[in-house]
Amino acid sequence: MKQIKIGTCVPGGQAEKWLPHIVKAGFECVSINFHMTLGDVNLKELAVKVREIIGDSGVKVAALGYYCNPLTNTEQRETLERCIDLAADFGAPMVSTFAGALEGQSVEDAIPQFGRVFRELTKRAADRGIKIGIENCPMGGTWRHNTCNIGFHPRAWEMMFHEVPDKNIGLEWEPAHQMLQLIDPVSQLRQWIGRVVHIHGKDATIDWDAVRRLGILGASEFAVSRTPGFGDTNWRDIITILHMGGYEGDICIEGYHDPIYSGEWEMTGQMHALSYLKWCRGGDFLPNPW
Repeated sequence: MKQIKIGTCVPGGQAEKWLPHIVKAGFECVSINFHMTLGDVNLKELAVKVREIIGDSGVKVAALGYYCNPLTNTEQRETLERCIDLAADFGAPMVSTFAGALEGQSVEDAIPQFGRVFRELTKRAADRGIKIGIENCPMGGTWRHNTCNIGFHPRAWEMMFHEVPDKNIGLEWEPAHQMLQLIDPVSQLRQWIGRVVHIHGKDATIDWDAVRRLGILGASEFAVSRTPGFGDTNWRDIITILHMGGYEGDICIEGYHDPIYSGEWEMTGQMHALSYLKWCRGGDFLPNPW
């Protein structure tokens, strides 16, 4: 059984500044992430610098993330292709992204275009020994009116993986995005573990009184994202399901969404989550003395 590494998410534009501190803090892996644009970052140069900073620390790059809409934005699709081409330079076994969407249209409307685009992207990744992970974030969209990611709901996953059944494409999954839809993440993970290629360490807290009094259509906020250890999810259950399902990936904490442990308190929350998730996995591996 492979011990699941616990790490954190690092903004790509801040990687050189943040990584030395992340390595010293005891995180075991990192996901280097970009949202919609690389800015002025040269990926090939960044890969060299990341490897130099990590050195022989044992920290690994779990994923290179570029979250974009490759279904309708040609420039973003080409950038995603470049990330796939250069992921191995970082030592990353996978690239994480959004499934894309046809903005303002339904999930069903986007499925044919998803198939056309991701069949090519998945083959490109497979040729380079790379996996693709689709993050399960709604990005403010709904089933009938999407923004930039149709890959937020299990019904969509069924259609997506029917269109692109290749085994090197799967889910970058986290409990929080499902809880914000009032979906039980633990039972869902049991069903979908075979398609999970990466885990984001983000949780949520549901205000059930607000749900009962005011519903879920936006008149009142009924759920907030939390750092693992402060939310409603028992991560011992999550890690048990991952191990039982043969999961070979890692968990990268996504801590900046927490309304309490953000800003100047973010590292405090992240260190608590690191300690908590290591405890949930049973600590560090110790070989039997016999």
